[in-house]
Amino acid sequence: MTEVTLIETVSADSLTKLLQDAGCRVNRNEQNAVVQLLSASQGVGYAVRFGNQVPGKEGEFLDFTFSCALRIQGELPAGLVERWNASRRFARLSVQGEFLVMEKDVVVADGVSEKHLLGSLLLWDRLLQEFIVYLRDYSRNLADGVPAEAGTDAARAS
Repeated sequence: MTEVTLIETVSADSLTKLLQDAGCRVNRNEQNAVVQLLSASQGVGYAVRFGNQVPGKEGEFLDFTFSCALRIQGELPAGLVERWNASRRFARLSVQGEFLVMEKDVVVADGVSEKHLLGSLLLWDRLLQEFIVYLRDYSRNLADGVPAEAGTDAARAS
């Protein structure tokens, strides 16, 4: 049986390598001594933000968050955020100022495999795709006069 090495912390360098090995382009951005990684999937930009730092280990973290922020133009349709959060798992949607933000947390604190981290990245990619379709369908259904709930349920059933 092959022994799996568990990853208990992540850093900007280790996640950059993971993303690049998965075929993603990555840019490192630092503001006020806070590092984040910038990437994109299907033309939609997102950030990787680091969470809880390992005590006594500079640049090593116990968790991180995938985050996609889209600028809100006009008004958001009523119920858009709540409907997403009630109907989806693994990623949450919120309004932060003038941005609609989808986020997914990844915890490595107790040890995860590299395969688990790759699975988290694949899940994030899938969620981003669903997010864009959700926004497009929600807007289209409202424009057509279809109640948002009926349109979203119909799209999911097909």
